[in-house]
Amino acid sequence: MFKDSYDTPLFGTLEADSSIPKDRIGENPLEPALAYQLIKDELMNEGNARLNLATFCQTYMEDEAVKLMVETLEKNAIDKTEYPQTTEIERRCISMISHLWNAPENGECVGTSTVGSSEACMLAGMAMKFRWRKHAEEAGLDLSRKPNLVISSGYQVCWKKFCVYWDIELRTVPITRDCMKMDPQKMKQALDEYTIGVVGILGITYTGAFDDIQEMDRVLSEYNHACTYQIPIHVDAASGGLFVPFLRTELKWDFRLENVVSINCSGHKYGLVYPGIGWVLWKERRYLPEELIFDVDYLGGSMPTMALNFSRSASQMIGQYYNFLRLGREGYRRIQQKTQDVAAFLARKIKETGVFELYHEGTDLPVVCYGLREDNDREWTLYDLSDRLLMRGWQIPTYPLPADLEQVVIQRIVCRCDLDYDMAELLVRDFIEAIKELDKATVLVHGRQTPPKVYGFTH
Repeated sequence: MFKDSYDTPLFGTLEADSSIPKDRIGENPLEPALAYQLIKDELMNEGNARLNLATFCQTYMEDEAVKLMVETLEKNAIDKTEYPQTTEIERRCISMISHLWNAPENGECVGTSTVGSSEACMLAGMAMKFRWRKHAEEAGLDLSRKPNLVISSGYQVCWKKFCVYWDIELRTVPITRDCMKMDPQKMKQALDEYTIGVVGILGITYTGAFDDIQEMDRVLSEYNHACTYQIPIHVDAASGGLFVPFLRTELKWDFRLENVVSINCSGHKYGLVYPGIGWVLWKERRYLPEELIFDVDYLGGSMPTMALNFSRSASQMIGQYYNFLRLGREGYRRIQQKTQDVAAFLARKIKETGVFELYHEGTDLPVVCYGLREDNDREWTLYDLSDRLLMRGWQIPTYPLPADLEQVVIQRIVCRCDLDYDMAELLVRDFIEAIKELDKATVLVHGRQTPPKVYGFTH
């Protein structure tokens, strides 16, 4: 009977000639090299992550960063007494971010690392709810009535999750063609004594545009002046929080504003770390209710924790510190500026086709959004264009805008640091060729009658 030996070629092994386990664990072990290769082969048809222009998540890190992160995968971020230096690195990152966000110099700013911005937003939302609830109890409000959270309709789905999980009314201010971000006056009309807070978005997921958080703060100050409870602003800076501080220092959106009490960001977006790291900070400790801080002592020593998640690798956090150390302000500035320049280049080339209407040209976040012009008489749609580009490896999402604008279908190109000029030129070449092919196509998968739907869209 034939048996494998050390000199058997990888694809000549008995295991390589059979289906691998998919639903139940197999009876026998596999050679490490074979297990690796079989899984790698199954993943091949998912495409190249760097060509995925739907995602904000980082798809490139330097070899030294990757090496450092691999070497620290086994460190549990929650074991703060077991890994004191890792804990110190987390503290340093929080301090560095607090300075980027212009926290008061009184040293009262507090924060924590998270798995991503979804967890960070949950924590910030819980802090707002707990603080409001304490006020509501003291004021004698009807606690059987749902409190509410005010946000623009361009919100990321984590806010819907938060409101469902914690029984809060999600009160949205619709974006419009004339104002594709939070309208501060409409925001004011949505407020009442049951409002736990307002969320300003520094980088709307759908378009990349920024809410005017400074104006939101001004309008909210007017409202709060006549109220006993001071409604706070939380800034969802998942995308913009580690982008704006290096390019738009004049923009007031952060802790310099009176009503901004908490901010979150995703380190795995323009913080340039692989997915799995977020941050949330509070301007002062008083904005973080003590009920949300728990002391854990079974890991070797008493330690406070405020995260929703518990055990997780510290490697992404260490990757964040590597980037802060390696790049510094100037390194980040150069990278973010280059990324925005690439976005401007793509916006210009897309506009030059004469086929599209631009909704965002990369002037806020380096994100280019566009739809077919209303006077366009072509039979194909953006969904067909997505398909054509995918044939060349490019993943570019097509999707409708939020409620009240759902008939407007757009595409979004997210420019990241690894999309350089040369790759952008290749994209433009393929983009123009795809248009030519669609113009000549006699059979279309989607066509003009396709109803609006989400197609390859990712947050």
